[in-house]
Amino acid sequence: WGQFFVYQGFNEHLGWMHTSNNVDIADMYAEKITKTDKGLFYEYDKKKFPVVIKKMTFNYRDGETLKSKTFTTYFTNKGPIMAVRDGKWISLKSKNRNTQSLVQSWVRTKAKSFDEYKKAMDLQANASNNTVYADAKGNIAYWHGNFIPIRDTKYNWADVVDGSTSATAWKGLHKVEDMVHLYNPTNGWLQNCNSTPFSVAGKNSPIKANYPTYMAPDGENFRGVGANKLLAQPTKYNLDKVIATGYNTYLSAFEVLIPALIKAYEQIPQSDPLKAELKAPISLLQSWDYKGSSTSEATTLALEWAPRLNPIIQKVYIDPDEKDQVENTLAFVASARPNELLDPLKATLADLTKRFGKWQIAWGEVNRFQRLTGAMTETYNDETASLPVAFGSALWGQLPSYRSNQFKTNKRYGFSGNSFVCAVEFGPKIKAKSILAGGNSGDPKSKHFNDQAEMYSKGEFKDVLFYKEDVLKNAERSYQPGQ
Repeated sequence: WGQFFVYQGFNEHLGWMHTSNNVDIADMYAEKITKTDKGLFYEYDKKKFPVVIKKMTFNYRDGETLKSKTFTTYFTNKGPIMAVRDGKWISLKSKNRNTQSLVQSWVRTKAKSFDEYKKAMDLQANASNNTVYADAKGNIAYWHGNFIPIRDTKYNWADVVDGSTSATAWKGLHKVEDMVHLYNPTNGWLQNCNSTPFSVAGKNSPIKANYPTYMAPDGENFRGVGANKLLAQPTKYNLDKVIATGYNTYLSAFEVLIPALIKAYEQIPQSDPLKAELKAPISLLQSWDYKGSSTSEATTLALEWAPRLNPIIQKVYIDPDEKDQVENTLAFVASARPNELLDPLKATLADLTKRFGKWQIAWGEVNRFQRLTGAMTETYNDETASLPVAFGSALWGQLPSYRSNQFKTNKRYGFSGNSFVCAVEFGPKIKAKSILAGGNSGDPKSKHFNDQAEMYSKGEFKDVLFYKEDVLKNAERSYQPGQ
């Protein structure tokens, strides 16, 4: 991004990383607008105030030409009018990007202790992330969000609220210490997989009932379920063990889905030709250990079959009154008719046979890593060299997330998931290892465009050159600013 701070990473004293959340940090308001010969007015506490009208011009590029377009915009005391629903103007109140966000990013980059990092958090300008923290003194911490307005809990803040009354106004900000957070849990570990904070440290997690719903409406997902199971096992960690744990390929969603599929299969009458047709794939999945592998045919079947099931089980970000992904999946398998599980399997077998000539094909032959151009929207080609990848989508519970799809191709290519991954060991001297999707260069002609691709595809990490002497020792070229 060209930023002058470390967005997520580490210094000699401490490290931090961010995960995504569903914290309610912005609100929509239904405005009561009236039009008179004096202009537009909005109602607030039974008084009328003029709608602010601004002409705003935006520059944009059309090919090689710079163009501009001017819009008429409308504002109330909450913010800009963003939509019209059922004839009502809807305004938006949110924390727009400001200088304080840059200040907080810089201060946390320079922090040298837990207390200094907490002071950075007290600036409350991070409106988009959770934070997972660790330092050289052995402290670990988790904060679910950072900028959270105080609101009246009798309203459903996931919906549009009445903008004509001060009862729905923000009442300031929750202090950091009042938000969902956890410092130094006795179990000795923390995890978050873009999921609920109420499983962040297993049994030592914060208690949901202690917080307003809008503060943490996030649900559990299968990645979080898998992380908790792994970390709950007694293990003495070192740097390599941390990496190995983070690259465990177990797909926890299939603990629920595969038994349901087998049960559906067992209900097929022996006289039905479908019984014989599905015998081999069912047997393969029944003996599978739910671990993704580049040589596994069961992995291919499972990860091609699951996305064909009811879309509700793929919904991760939820509203406060909705079931989470795990609950939706359990409800789905409890109520699904046999054909809702078996028909998608038949479709999977047919599709794989059409694409590859047979359905018995290893996951690594289907699931590939390819980087051809470095463009934001990459192009893919089955006839061009690519690498097998054992990993699958985090949607199905795998920790090393690798989301792939077909792009008018027979094979699948990764386009989302783990990109930059780093493991750090604090001590007298920093020890760290990292990996990047492809390479550090965006230039296909550079030897550093794809020099990490094979390591990335296998989950193998390189040493981080943290200290100046290590950088100089390994430098290929040196220069001074201005050269």
